[in-house]
Amino acid sequence: MSSFFAPELWPFSLATILIVALAVIEALGLLIGASTLHWDSDALADHPDGFMGEALGWLHVGRVPVLVLLVIFLTVFAVAGFLSQFAARSALGDFGPLPAAMGLAFVAGIFAVRTLGAALGKIIPKDETTAVADKSLVGRVGTIVIGTARAGKPAEARIRDEHGSTHYVMVEPEEPEETLASGTSVLLVRHLSGRRFHAIRNPKPELL
Repeated sequence: MSSFFAPELWPFSLATILIVALAVIEALGLLIGASTLHWDSDALADHPDGFMGEALGWLHVGRVPVLVLLVIFLTVFAVAGFLSQFAARSALGDFGPLPAAMGLAFVAGIFAVRTLGAALGKIIPKDETTAVADKSLVGRVGTIVIGTARAGKPAEARIRDEHGSTHYVMVEPEEPEETLASGTSVLLVRHLSGRRFHAIRNPKPELL
């Protein structure tokens, strides 16, 4: 265990800690009905022009949730770093230079994001994000997918806009005493802020 915190391994140990922290945050989010996986989808759906846009596209940002890509990078970065350093110690009797190990791990992480992101991009529906104003979703119907919505405690709902694209928003019941369980068909009736809405039970389920 002491080797895990050796100076020559600290970037890879930090990456491992970050992976665990992200897992804990996502687990807590699921418990309160606020999954983090979709929060960045709309903001990164459109890439800027130029080199930065090409780089984001090459890494499949916008097609795959950024948190998923980040976990892929951190995982491969940590594993490649640990393997290279322990291999060096086994062969040479000591850890290799940290900058070289970090460079190798970084390149491995980037190419893992590129390769695994491409595979995930074929699985994840391509209509998950569309740049439309949040307010335009008022009047749309959808389904609670994570959590139970209560007053002041929103749950995540899946909504389709007029183009048929899917959006994930946080909803809470308009009536303070009402609850909306997972699987409930809802109608968005008021935009609160960001991706938060008031909703009621869908009065016409056949609209869904």
